[in-house]
Amino acid sequence: MSGNVVLTAEGLVAGYGEMQILHGVGLALSAGEIVTIIGPNGCGKSTLLKTLAGLLRPAEGTIRLNGSDITSSTTRDRLRAGLGYVPQVNNVFGTLSVEENLKMGLFAVPGSFKHRQAAVREILPSLNDYWSATAGKLSGGQQQVVALGRALMASPSVLLLDEPSAGLSPKATDDVFHHIRKISSVQGVGVLLVEQNAHKALQISDRCYILAEGKNQLDGTAQSIINNPVVGKIYLGAHA
Repeated sequence: MSGNVVLTAEGLVAGYGEMQILHGVGLALSAGEIVTIIGPNGCGKSTLLKTLAGLLRPAEGTIRLNGSDITSSTTRDRLRAGLGYVPQVNNVFGTLSVEENLKMGLFAVPGSFKHRQAAVREILPSLNDYWSATAGKLSGGQQQVVALGRALMASPSVLLLDEPSAGLSPKATDDVFHHIRKISSVQGVGVLLVEQNAHKALQISDRCYILAEGKNQLDGTAQSIINNPVVGKIYLGAHA
């Protein structure tokens, strides 16, 4: 990890009711960096993103965004502070047009729609192909691009993405990952990515954290994780 650190989490303990899923998880993310979180189902990956986004309150631990403690902040305040979040499901307003979906991205961060949408359409040019379409009638891959665009409307410094390739075809997955890499490299956004398609995600990532049983198990560069035969066999489905 190098450069300007935009998001850190230390000692996060969180879950649902009395059932804690995370047991002291920590991570760090720099500007312009893509970090993937992998691990078996139920290890706490989505719970971690929800905690970072403010949808769950940690019982213990600290979250900092651009140096400020946001552990007790509301989700809306986190959006205003520069934290974007795209959930795995229900991430577009199906009855609204693409343009209207992007307008919703400014609900917590008032700004010039014309200025912001021009910037987003430049970074995600495929939006121009279906700008006036009803979002719910688009393909899964197109909807994912709309969700990315709406999150970018608030000019986030950090983008949390939960399973962006879920249910997508291989081509749509490639397209979405291309957009994610572009958002990171061109816009300088730090991207924290939870993804079951670990091979694809690691190919565009700088670093990786592996979670198991709600705890940090291993971290390193994406390439070192890919090349680790033990990790490959357990977490990537490789025959090593």
